[in-house]
Amino acid sequence: MYTHETKIRVRYGETDQMGYLYYGHYAQYYEVGRAEMIRSLGLSYRALEEEHGVMMPVMTLNMRFVRPAHYDEEVTVRTTLRELPSTFITFHMEIFNEVGKLMNGGSVKLCFVEVKSNKTIATPSVLLDCLKPYFTSPA
Repeated sequence: MYTHETKIRVRYGETDQMGYLYYGHYAQYYEVGRAEMIRSLGLSYRALEEEHGVMMPVMTLNMRFVRPAHYDEEVTVRTTLRELPSTFITFHMEIFNEVGKLMNGGSVKLCFVEVKSNKTIATPSVLLDCLKPYFTSPA
């Protein structure tokens, strides 16, 4: 299992009339979490696309809202991979407030698509090589 956390401060322009983080922005926070997790492995979405010819389109997005995020609150986005990806990769997401209470949770499932052919492919080896150390048990 691999887990990464990143912090985001809720900006005024992201809030609704009630001062809550607008629900549509949670998907963007999930994207930040995913991108920063990939970056923490020494890769980037840009490198996957431009250097390795692989795109990762979203197939499903699920989320549940537990409590609201507020303007100027610093939230923690926890992104977890529970299993090595194969044809798909599923990121499990949790967003916590400043006192560590769960505010939102969900998952995002993506596939891997070769840029040249626009066809789905298995997980690129460059990503698998970065993830395998986190999923192998010591003998």
